[in-house]
Amino acid sequence: MSGASRKEDGIRRMLDFPHPVVPADLVPRATERGIRRRRRRRSARRALWALLVVAVIVFAVWAWVTEPWYTPPSGTTPPLEGF
Repeated sequence: MSGASRKEDGIRRMLDFPHPVVPADLVPRATERGIRRRRRRRSARRALWALLVVAVIVFAVWAWVTEPWYTPPSGTTPPLEGF
């Protein structure tokens, strides 16, 4: 017996049994669950985008106030030699 015929026999045996009864309200429940899941994902995505925007704004304000790209002035002047 080859592998293909073994698979066919297994599928035929599965199809010979009676199919399970499907609840009558399966479609509305599944639709409602899908709508809830989509709403949650959408709200989570919006919250993450809002958090990202706030983080960028906070970083921009911090950089504008502290100006980290400038070196601070030295506290002492270098000694003058050779004058």
